[in-house]
Amino acid sequence: MANLQRIDCTGKTVRAINRELRSAVASGGAVAVANPAARHNLGVALLTPGHVVFDGSVGYYCAGMNDGATVEVRGSAGWGLAEGMLSGAVSVDGNAGNGAAASIRGGTVVVKGDCAARAGVSMKGGLLLVGGDAGYMTAFMMQKGTIIILGDAGDALADSMYEGVVYVGGEIASLGNDAVVSEAAPDEMSKLSALVSQ
Repeated sequence: MANLQRIDCTGKTVRAINRELRSAVASGGAVAVANPAARHNLGVALLTPGHVVFDGSVGYYCAGMNDGATVEVRGSAGWGLAEGMLSGAVSVDGNAGNGAAASIRGGTVVVKGDCAARAGVSMKGGLLLVGGDAGYMTAFMMQKGTIIILGDAGDALADSMYEGVVYVGGEIASLGNDAVVSEAAPDEMSKLSALVSQ
């Protein structure tokens, strides 16, 4: 990465890490964050474009309220990954806990492993792509946007969903209230193939 800046989390508070991280992102270039040690609330409210790589697992609410940054987690993530994101991209190499991509309005969240319960809860736009399985009540109260699950979906999928679409490559344990299943049209399949291959 060009113009790479480095932050080591060892011995620092979350507030100090985030202050340093926001300053580094605002100055441009890419930021490598070492030893995140599954701390909570890392990379919250990044409001300018930039590229952040967490070298290890992160805790709850990583990259919440993101607005334009690209955030990579080279590990797994706890609850609330990218909650309330407006724009940008967040990717996780491993698994994500409950409520991944909750209430996002835009941008893209990619979890290469599994997501726990309520992934995409109350989504208002954007894309959530799950490489593995998604837990129960995924897409609960979803209002807009797209969820793609390459594996299986747990119970009560899309319960109380207002609008939006959920694609499932594997099996669905059960549908939530008012959710219906239909086959994807050929043009949808082309778009899905393009998204998944990126």
